[in-house]
Amino acid sequence: MDDVVFIQGLQINTLIGVYPWERAIKQQLIIDAEMLCDMSLAAASDDVAHVINYKTVCEDIERLCHEIQAELLETLAERIAEHILRHYPCGQISLTIHKPNAITQAVSVGVKIVRRQANLSAT
Repeated sequence: MDDVVFIQGLQINTLIGVYPWERAIKQQLIIDAEMLCDMSLAAASDDVAHVINYKTVCEDIERLCHEIQAELLETLAERIAEHILRHYPCGQISLTIHKPNAITQAVSVGVKIVRRQANLSAT
């Protein structure tokens, strides 16, 4: 399974952060996702029913960001990755969450996680 569906630069303004002032404002997050999947059936059938719908994935990620209201990027990343692995036909997700305005001296800071379907079954 070497096929990848990707989302790059999904911008979401949401509640995130540990400090009281962060909990009072929305901050920008930029999210990248790479989902490993098998596209052979979709390619052979030309049928949208056999693909990972990246529009739906983007909508789910945005909804989760607003619902979770995590303090830590690590928590948010873990919850998003778990949701995608449970609800979409992918075996692995690589998820990066950038918080571009967190450190003025840096272009961006954030977290990147890689989770696999096999790890999900063990939990």
